[in-house]
Amino acid sequence: MAAKKAQQVTPLMKQYNAIKAKYPDALLLFRVGDFYETFGEDAVKAARILNIVLTNRNNGGERTELAGFPHHSLNTYLPKLVKAGQRVAICDQLEDPKLTKKIVKRGVTELVTPGVALSDEVLSSKSNNFLCAIHFGKKNIGISFLDVSTGEFLTAQGTSEYIDKLLQNFGPSEVLIQKKVRKDFAKEFGEDYHCFYMEDWLFKQDFATETLNSHFQTKSLKGFGVEHLEEGVISAGAILHYLAETQHHKLQHITAISRIAEEEYVWMDRFTIRNLELYHSNAMNAVTLLDVIDKTISPMGGRLLKRWLALPLKNAEKIRKRHEVVEFLIKNTSVLAEVQQHIKEISDLERLISKVATGKVSPREVNQLKHSLDAVIPIKKLATDCDNEALKIIGDNLQSCDLLRSKIKESLAENAPVNVQKGNVIAEGFSKELDELRNLAFSGKDYLNNMLERETKATGITSLKIGSNNVFGYYIEVRNSHKDKVPEGWVRKQTLVNAERYITEELKEYEAKILGAEEKILQLEQELFGKLVLWMSEYIQPVQQNAQLVAHLDCLCSFAQQAKVEQYCRPVIEDEYELDIQEGRHPVIEKQLPVGENYVTNNVQLDRENQQIIMITGPNMSGKSAILRQTALIVLMAQMGSFVPAKAANIGLVDKIFTRVGASDNISMGESTFMVEMNETANILNNISKRSLVLLDEIGRGTSTYDGISIAWAISEYLHEHPARPKTLFATHYHELNEMCDTFTRIKNFNVSVKELKDNVLFLRKLVPGGSEHSFGIHVAKMAGMPQQVLHRANKILKKLEKSHSMEDSGEILKKSAEDEMQLSFFNLDDPLLEELKEELLHIDIDTLTPVEALMKLAEIKRMLSSKQKTKA
Repeated sequence: MAAKKAQQVTPLMKQYNAIKAKYPDALLLFRVGDFYETFGEDAVKAARILNIVLTNRNNGGERTELAGFPHHSLNTYLPKLVKAGQRVAICDQLEDPKLTKKIVKRGVTELVTPGVALSDEVLSSKSNNFLCAIHFGKKNIGISFLDVSTGEFLTAQGTSEYIDKLLQNFGPSEVLIQKKVRKDFAKEFGEDYHCFYMEDWLFKQDFATETLNSHFQTKSLKGFGVEHLEEGVISAGAILHYLAETQHHKLQHITAISRIAEEEYVWMDRFTIRNLELYHSNAMNAVTLLDVIDKTISPMGGRLLKRWLALPLKNAEKIRKRHEVVEFLIKNTSVLAEVQQHIKEISDLERLISKVATGKVSPREVNQLKHSLDAVIPIKKLATDCDNEALKIIGDNLQSCDLLRSKIKESLAENAPVNVQKGNVIAEGFSKELDELRNLAFSGKDYLNNMLERETKATGITSLKIGSNNVFGYYIEVRNSHKDKVPEGWVRKQTLVNAERYITEELKEYEAKILGAEEKILQLEQELFGKLVLWMSEYIQPVQQNAQLVAHLDCLCSFAQQAKVEQYCRPVIEDEYELDIQEGRHPVIEKQLPVGENYVTNNVQLDRENQQIIMITGPNMSGKSAILRQTALIVLMAQMGSFVPAKAANIGLVDKIFTRVGASDNISMGESTFMVEMNETANILNNISKRSLVLLDEIGRGTSTYDGISIAWAISEYLHEHPARPKTLFATHYHELNEMCDTFTRIKNFNVSVKELKDNVLFLRKLVPGGSEHSFGIHVAKMAGMPQQVLHRANKILKKLEKSHSMEDSGEILKKSAEDEMQLSFFNLDDPLLEELKEELLHIDIDTLTPVEALMKLAEIKRMLSSKQKTKA
């Protein structure tokens, strides 16, 4: 029975099943004529993602789902599938169906995955699209990142914490891991990444080293400075193997692999990156720091700025050089404006030259590349002529690529189309053969008109016509009245009612030339364009170098533009340990203020000798967290080379920024808010250094008051007594911590000031010396719209607690207050009994009441209350 069914399967479906078996994890787009078809489960997925019609047909007695789209719409539908996380195998016809009587040969020509995409519709211009591979070694975890669209290839290795940070920084679209470490990866890094699981044997050092050396045509990896990164190299080898498996063989643009030098950049763990909202936020419609400071113009600059933000520098000299360029551009606004104007004319050089390497570049994109390189020339001149050493170096290193630009200009038509199949790609005058074919194909009307005029004169037949049909091609038509004038050399081909049609030797020769001329033109244009693209691949490295230098310059121009508009200052970077920010502002919050409202600036001064820890108290909503975050952002911006939102800033180099700001619940992973808080804080305390900046917000609030105060006190004491003496800002609502300054000399109390009004509070958002005595929590509750009954009750409890002189009494007071409230709760303000009592009391004349009458009246009221209490019970 099974054999019978197998025989019923059509040859086409047999071919499909065989190809699908090779790519079981991919959605297979199967080219059939003018359509890409999907079958079975693939068709169900495709119909849902692409919103196309799902049909079905009988295949050997079984119903098979079917969904497809026209082949010319591939660039419309493919990006949607990839963005939905699908791996897509594109199966094309490998021969012309007209040239075979058997089933057409088909094969997968490309496997497109979220991490391996070159289509502009899939890629985001200002973000990299990284493919990542991770290898779990015995001592370290190796990690590599490759952006196929730009050729950037990076590797590193380290602890799971470091790898986690890099994953956060680079945000890969796809992660390759060994099958056997699937659970380990999910445990260490979560399940948010799009993963592909590879065979374990691929993750071997010998195989990886051989793969990398083969690709770079080297004998060792020493020249790249990565040979000692055993785990990193293994992960890099896995990436290159994956590219081969996905039919990506043209990789000339991947010219080097670089080490991510951990020691060169400021350490920020994933909590800090998330807390500071540098380039993404979990909140809806939140504005990130990148959104505010990104004034880059080119896609390359946008991508580099994001990298600089993720990896701020620790080298003071490199930071100062960036600051010098920014300062020069601010002072020379005409240079800034000119450079930015030319950068606007530059397309995505990195991705254009990558398309050249992979053979996926269109004629129009080659022209874009040429125009972009033309715009580099004036930038080179401007930079070289500047009175700034760093800019001169950029100008000197920019490549003019004269031969490349002139070759493209003479080869390609100015208005070359997107698709080479549309013709008019090659410029006139570049190929003599092509020009002749074009004259033949497109100036045929003139040729035929000249022939007609000549033959009319020669024969004297004024009514001659030249036409053509599908039966015998071109002909000369002669009306019957002029038959006797037809020359002997003309051959009669067709007789009509009123005329006869003839062919001549000249017409036959012309026809032979013109037939297929358009086909030859298309074929020749494709051939010439292919040769041009192949020749251009020699310029991959110079163009990549230009792209990197333009990106660098674009970022510095962005800093200058932002500093000029927002009145940022140049920070002083020192090798000391002091941090002194005068009139600092939060770069994001100040942009969100209502029109006309000024940001309240604050001073922050920290060092390791006198004021190591600032204990900040103050009411909720007063701006404690904003002060913490703005301090971190100012340091970070300064060390990435930007000017900062402050009047002045003296920044002793910081090597690590730690933040514990805001609740980051991880209940889905089985951890409480408090557990997450303690994990993050423990991570900080175990990794602090002399140059660390530590920002702690409301530590200990996730547990009981006594536990919370104890933990916060112990953490502050630990930071104070630690040999590293890290600079620390500690925001807390535990006013008891203000007493620490009496014992610990380097802890200073500050508070965010408020102004009490009659029934309200005004937040001044100014950091001033001294501790705060009140939290003003009830005022905040009132502002939030809390019911009056709750506010009234909270005030009563607060007053009773404030009468207590020690925390030990507070529990009893709360208990007694609760009991009293229980008694009072027997009354309802709208209760008729209350109204009756009120009337009774108001009508008593106290002045004439005798003691006995007073006692009797009191007994009566007591009876009324007792009966009410029994009713309640």
